[in-house]
Amino acid sequence: MESRGQHAAAAASRSPWRRRRAEARVPAGRPVRPAEPAERPGRGAGKLAGRWAAPRGGTSGCLSMESGLGPVSTPGALPYYVAFSQLLGLTVVAMTGAWLGLYRGGIAWEGTLQFNVHPLCMVIGMIFLQGDALLVYRVFRKEAKRTTKALHGLLHVFAFIIALVGLVAVFDYHKKKSYADLYSLHSWFGILVFVLYFVQWFVGFSFFLFPGASFSLRSRYRPQHIFFGATIFLLSVGTALLGLKEALLFKLGSQYSTFQPEGVLANVLGLLLACFGVTVLYILAQADWKRPPQAEEQALSMDFKTLTEGDSPSSQ
Repeated sequence: MESRGQHAAAAASRSPWRRRRAEARVPAGRPVRPAEPAERPGRGAGKLAGRWAAPRGGTSGCLSMESGLGPVSTPGALPYYVAFSQLLGLTVVAMTGAWLGLYRGGIAWEGTLQFNVHPLCMVIGMIFLQGDALLVYRVFRKEAKRTTKALHGLLHVFAFIIALVGLVAVFDYHKKKSYADLYSLHSWFGILVFVLYFVQWFVGFSFFLFPGASFSLRSRYRPQHIFFGATIFLLSVGTALLGLKEALLFKLGSQYSTFQPEGVLANVLGLLLACFGVTVLYILAQADWKRPPQAEEQALSMDFKTLTEGDSPSSQ
């Protein structure tokens, strides 16, 4: 019987499967001496065990793995690209105002200057503010998700209201002058982009700000929301370039080819518009610059999925 007990202890030191099999062969009432560890863990094993070790308070190893990622750090190049995008955006807005003030007489709601409200509002709303709204999740990496989400939606609201003012200005101006509406490629793209922008904002509010959509529905729609957000921004920049060229051709006509000062200034403005759009899209395209999820946000997402769908978040 002693030899059988020693055999069981030796088998237990080799593998859990053999330990269970060996213990099954030992009669009841015979205690088995606990097995000594076969070897001391190496340096790499100690580090791995330290990563998966549960912290004080009874937290599981998996959650410790997530919360052990450390504080959220900002990529070294990201602040410089964001600062460059803001410099471009503010320059575009200032140059648009300078173009309208120097060569188009300024801005007013009445008279012939009412039309000038349209390009300025569209550049501020559909270009600058929309681009900043897209960058919110790259800039505010350490703030709470709810705060970042509210700022993202609020910037889109401001952009939509300012763009609506610009749209009303141009339609009202055409009505007073008895000009035709919606005949040019610029106007077609403008209406398309504005409608898509409103639909994008409304659906995004319904899914992510209004607490009615389920967790799985939000997860399925999020990639489409990101894709259409970048697409609408790109279309906005292209529509602005079409409108800029149309305005130059209407006023300068054949003199546009003689390098008039207004034409040169507007061409530089168009280049800066394109550079701002490319810079924003480049920042959005970098996977390493995305806002990392925080441990408390993951816990809240798990609770929200359980409440809305009645199952565990790990079931899918």
